[in-house]
Amino acid sequence: MNPTPTGLDVAALAERLDTAALDARTLPGGGTGLATTDEAYAVQRALVARMTARGERITGFKLGFTSLAKMRQMGVSDLIHGRITDRMRITDGGRYDVSGLIHPRVEPEVAFLLGDTLVPGGDPVAAVAAVAPALEVIDSRYDGFAFSLPEVIADNTSAAGYAVGPWTAAGELTHPGGLANLGVLLEIDGRPAQTGSTAAILGHPLRALAAAARLAGELPAGTVVLAGAATAAVPLPPGTHVRATVATLGSVQFATAPVPDPAPRTTRRETA
Repeated sequence: MNPTPTGLDVAALAERLDTAALDARTLPGGGTGLATTDEAYAVQRALVARMTARGERITGFKLGFTSLAKMRQMGVSDLIHGRITDRMRITDGGRYDVSGLIHPRVEPEVAFLLGDTLVPGGDPVAAVAAVAPALEVIDSRYDGFAFSLPEVIADNTSAAGYAVGPWTAAGELTHPGGLANLGVLLEIDGRPAQTGSTAAILGHPLRALAAAARLAGELPAGTVVLAGAATAAVPLPPGTHVRATVATLGSVQFATAPVPDPAPRTTRRETA
């Protein structure tokens, strides 16, 4: 891939980000040479292409910075988007190994399942087949979770994992008011970690879905759309149980695998 007009080597940066994720080693934020969001999305496309070349299958579309809390937390103000794959999927109620991640965090979301293709300007209500509570695991590939807006875009918006709870047929939920202000609770080991409302997602999650179609150009039937976080993200260490509950929709949960016990030391007496 040829360098951009600013001299950025898109393929090389995508490889650096991919290697950082695979090796769980960070890159210094601010040192990527990224200057524009156009460059950033070019890198993201090259990064996702590397994933699919390894056999990963794109399963959905995710939005970032749709809540004021998340914008404040990360120091940015623009809506961004990325892709999720089958390798990132976490089973609801299952176990998830975070040992291969760098500094994972988790946040509660609302997920949409499209029953029909959604095009820019199309009716999101008509396209939605079901809605569910969701959890997203994010894991920036930059030191200290510190980055510019183009850098987080290039990094596929910090995507690392996602779990989706039971699907509820859209029905009344996608009518005006149905998802407008539902309570959201994020629990870590049974204790409240964050509380919020679906109203934090662009004022209404359906607005996020419409934005997703505008940004993607077209979203085919079967796509899972993560509408964005309803609260700030919290750290996700090993040996943790996490659950998100969205009023009316229900709950989604998983546990992170504990840190393995170190191998017992062998004493000289035991080897004699």
